Amino acid sequence: MATYVYRDGRMVDKETGDPMVDPAAPWVPATPMHIADIAPYRSPVTGEVISGRRAKRADLDKHNCIDAGDIPSPTGGKFRDKAFAAKRGLSHMLKENAK
Repeated sequence: MATYVYRDGRMVDKETGDPMVDPAAPWVPATPMHIADIAPYRSPVTGEVISGRRAKRADLDKHNCIDAGDIPSPTGGKFRDKAFAAKRGLSHMLKENAK
């Protein structure tokens, strides 16, 4: 079985250097997905540059803060406004219908 490595921006066979492709559809590369880390930004507390997830967690812990995405929704993801929900066909998502 072939071993693949990432070289020059693409997945290739480690020994031969041949590109990794799907035999059923040779025009479509079957490569693993690569997801970049978060983009660098400035800390709202200190103004220091935060360059990755580890630095973000360390900065939040250092200043006793939490990420805004970790704050729970007060309605649990349900809507409170009947007119808003009805206009968008989301009446089933009203807080009063929640179980």
